[in-house]
Amino acid sequence: MKTGIFYGSTTGNTESAAQMLCAAISGSHATPIGDAEKADLEACDLLILGASTWGLGDLQDDWADSLTLLSSADLKGKKVALFGLGDQETYSGTFVDGIKELHDAALEAGATIVGKCSGDGYEFQESAAFIDGRFLGLPLDEENQADLTEERIRIWVDQVLQEAK
Repeated sequence: MKTGIFYGSTTGNTESAAQMLCAAISGSHATPIGDAEKADLEACDLLILGASTWGLGDLQDDWADSLTLLSSADLKGKKVALFGLGDQETYSGTFVDGIKELHDAALEAGATIVGKCSGDGYEFQESAAFIDGRFLGLPLDEENQADLTEERIRIWVDQVLQEAK
């Protein structure tokens, strides 16, 4: 299964998470979304898409410029897993909202979403990415729970690879 990890990163935290994911999935590659073309997305069987959420729920700039690329790709028959970075204390009302925007664009492109996560262990007020008691992807909080990131990624990668089969 060809796996591509595509991410947008401003401060380097999302890039670091993408590199951890890449290390956990043999044969995968991590690419900044600003360097990707539609053919890069379409060439993968499993796409892992990551973005941070800024301010009051804004998607990271690289993705804001690339959502059209994602939604216009032909992802029918492809699996997509999502991860997002946010600050659940300072921005408790918009925690990892960016995951929802990636989710919607991937669905528009025909993808099947895998890798939804429980909200256990997170303390936030609201998130557009939290639906029916689950996150639409893996939330990471490097500001308040950096010590949990590696373990969360390890568990999530196992789940995603199982669901993507």
